[in-house]
Amino acid sequence: MDMSRRSVIVGATAVGVAAATAGTARAASRQPVRELFGTLADGTKVHRWSLENGGTRLKVLSYGGIVQSLEIPDRHGRHANVSLGYDNLAAYVAGTTFFGATIGRYGNRIAKGRFTLDGRTHQLSVNDGENSLHGGARGFDTRVWDVEGFTAGPDVGLHLYHTSVDGEMGYPGTLRTKVTFTLTRHGDWRIDYEATTDRPTVVNLTNHTYYNLAGEGSGSIHDHELTLRAARYTPTDAGLIPTGELARVAGTPFDFRRAKAVGRDIRAGHPQLVTAKGFDHNFVLDKGVTARPEHIATLRDPRSGRTLKIATDQPGVQFYSGNFLDGSLVGSSGRTYRQGDGLCLETQHFPDSPNQPSFPSTVLRPGQTYRTTTIHSFGV
Repeated sequence: MDMSRRSVIVGATAVGVAAATAGTARAASRQPVRELFGTLADGTKVHRWSLENGGTRLKVLSYGGIVQSLEIPDRHGRHANVSLGYDNLAAYVAGTTFFGATIGRYGNRIAKGRFTLDGRTHQLSVNDGENSLHGGARGFDTRVWDVEGFTAGPDVGLHLYHTSVDGEMGYPGTLRTKVTFTLTRHGDWRIDYEATTDRPTVVNLTNHTYYNLAGEGSGSIHDHELTLRAARYTPTDAGLIPTGELARVAGTPFDFRRAKAVGRDIRAGHPQLVTAKGFDHNFVLDKGVTARPEHIATLRDPRSGRTLKIATDQPGVQFYSGNFLDGSLVGSSGRTYRQGDGLCLETQHFPDSPNQPSFPSTVLRPGQTYRTTTIHSFGV
């Protein structure tokens, strides 16, 4: 073999080895990383899992399936954590704000913590005045989930598992739940929920991340621009339980069909805003229940340029403008959270659906599998 040909082969081999090594390094960098975050009073260890892909960085706790940090870049490529939360386990255990939590069995409120299914009335844990909120006093947000990291082609993620026994918080049936968090190669954060039961029950799973696209602890989200594909919403009574009406948003502060600053009409004096101290309402999505996720919301921060687009197969989204943040909570940045310092967009079936026959059903029966997907896409 002449030397020139040998040099080409050796050079090509070196390049191939270098490429393979780089590919292995990139794959390794995408592997989920687990670290100890804290220990509960009963000695149970709580871990934090870190994921990174496509420019998005996500940190999730085994306690509550909580999103503890979500970092995305701004228009200059600078990352910031855009989710509200704490830097220690004790604050999450003591907290009542559901920062970043996986919510179940039933997201949102059930009137008087009671519903009737197949002729039998079930009394749930009551933790919001006379109502049940987000699964009761010890909902899925307080449970330690079993977590497995995975990579799948260009994607990286976590499988979270929890079994809720028959009678837990008053709910019938043993519910086996699997929640999958995936970061795609494009930096999208996808949530897939699954659940099965051995007795008829009700299920409404969601995620309760509070967003501030300017960065956690940076101040108010009232200048964020929000678009919601919803021509109707569900007005509530004094306990924030839907009245059953599907009211039109046209001509009201609830009209976000075109991009509008969150704070533009928040102090307009509308009776529904006075009752809730801001927005804390379910919006009836124009698309209804769909077989696949469809785009339903866009959130944009003019200062950083960051955008969040949400797609879901669910019929509703709860828009909550952080009304009950009162300055007493210190976040992961060391700054306090005041009213309006974060907002939630919780994809869901409607609140109190078990007691509202005209609302889409949340009943799950043996032999069925509850499945729903929400996708968060970030950009500038």
